[in-house]
Amino acid sequence: MYRTVSAEEALKVVKSNDKVYLQAAAAVPSVLVKALADRHEELRNVEICQLHTEGEAPYANPELAESFHVNSFFIGRNVRHTLHAGNGSYTPVFLSELPLLFKRNIIDLNVALIHVTIPDKHGYCSLGVSVEATLAAIDNADYVIAQVNKQMPRTFGDGIIHVSEIDSFVEVDVPLPAFPVSQPSKVETKIGDYVAELIEDRSTLQMGIGNIPNAVLTRLHNHKDLGLHTEMFSDGVIDLILEDVINGNHKGVNPGRALATFLMGSKRLYDYVNDNPFVELRSSDYVNDVSVIKQNPRMVAINSAVEVDVTGQVCADSIGSKMYSGVGGQMDFIRGASLSEGGKAIIALPSVTKHGISRIVPTLKPGAGVVTTRAHIHYVVTEYGVANLYGKTIKERVKALVEIAHPDHREEIDRAYFQLV
Repeated sequence: MYRTVSAEEALKVVKSNDKVYLQAAAAVPSVLVKALADRHEELRNVEICQLHTEGEAPYANPELAESFHVNSFFIGRNVRHTLHAGNGSYTPVFLSELPLLFKRNIIDLNVALIHVTIPDKHGYCSLGVSVEATLAAIDNADYVIAQVNKQMPRTFGDGIIHVSEIDSFVEVDVPLPAFPVSQPSKVETKIGDYVAELIEDRSTLQMGIGNIPNAVLTRLHNHKDLGLHTEMFSDGVIDLILEDVINGNHKGVNPGRALATFLMGSKRLYDYVNDNPFVELRSSDYVNDVSVIKQNPRMVAINSAVEVDVTGQVCADSIGSKMYSGVGGQMDFIRGASLSEGGKAIIALPSVTKHGISRIVPTLKPGAGVVTTRAHIHYVVTEYGVANLYGKTIKERVKALVEIAHPDHREEIDRAYFQLV
């Protein structure tokens, strides 16, 4: 049905000055990535276009700067250093709009490196645990190379592609990057308590990976008829699905299904989603589309931030002027939840950093990016409580946010802001 070649043979199609897209997150085609990096001596100015990817990124080595340049749409830990070293750049874009960059040839892709299941008897592969913008990359790249992995779970939704859409196949047998579930701290657990109190029965949830989302999920076992429409999810939802807490029965779109655009977690998660029709993965221009999200009544979006100023401006992509992550899907879901009937948009964060620096601030750091504007924000939650900013004046917002800041910083924040104005 299809002929396989070695990774080295498949990657010969990549030429100097090409633009190459990598499938994201836990689906990064690691064997193909290594084979591409091994060609560094003969390649020049190859642009690697990617969202967050897991695992090693050998092409991001500053010593290979003449061969590869990293164009990040969301900056992961494995390529963060490239922005300082000069062999990487960041392209701000909503995750909902990333596929348009390829569809409109704003970024003209030459090669797409993808990671798929073994084809079924009808010749169809699954993109497994990550769809995001990969379909648009496949449709618009000149050449598609697939890492075919018997350990990739088969998922339902948009990510089903026929072998005829793939130009080269490289067979591998490698595990996906796995993430053990960690225990939330006392602070994170308290934040989880406050957020869980805001969630009503029959709500639809969006949340990501990490200890605060996990803390929220552990507090939802007595809820009823929740739905899941989220950019990504991890292990924390599995038990809630098995207990029929999350069943999707009252969702406005894709009822009776859990919807995401990529997944990251432990082997338990990958085994659970394998061939499971309850879970659908669809392209980010659908999952993250505000007009789609808002159709879910009681949509609850739970996101985090680097810092929030007392007027409600949310910085989530940089530390001052130093780019740290990306815009991602925060604004897609903040806006979608805000427009949903009975929806709630929530920013949840600890009141201080691990070094004791307040994350509720009089003003954002110089150069900090505003991912969520003061006009979009609704709820801010720390371990000290909930501030509902919707419809509040600036003075009312300052008071509400100071009250949920760490007690050691409240007086200073209040004084510093009013000295500025």
